[in-house]
Amino acid sequence: MLIKPLYELLPFTYMIVGSVSIFLLEPNYALIASVVVYLYGAHIYNLRSRNRRTDLKRKRKSGLIPETLYGLLPFIYVLTAVGIYRFYPKDSSTLFALCLTSYGLYLFLRRLSYRHHRLPRGIS
Repeated sequence: MLIKPLYELLPFTYMIVGSVSIFLLEPNYALIASVVVYLYGAHIYNLRSRNRRTDLKRKRKSGLIPETLYGLLPFIYVLTAVGIYRFYPKDSSTLFALCLTSYGLYLFLRRLSYRHHRLPRGIS
């Protein structure tokens, strides 16, 4: 069993390793594996976040897109920005990648502020 600080950092570690690997690795299979690792970290974070929500289910608003895709949107924006910066290193694409990254981080922080995470019952 992992200690709590290390356990809580695992999804972010997966996402960082995946995004850094996109910059450093050349073969196509390695790039695909990097994207999978990144999306796996984002999926783990979403599973934990969904499990630790404290608001009532009846007060949640339903949207047009599926909940899984909605939860992954900030991470998809950041992944798209990393891909744009990696494969189209021109001046305007750098600005567009920076805008996508900042918008993805904004969505992530906004959702983080609306979700007050608590440990599930029975875990101290």
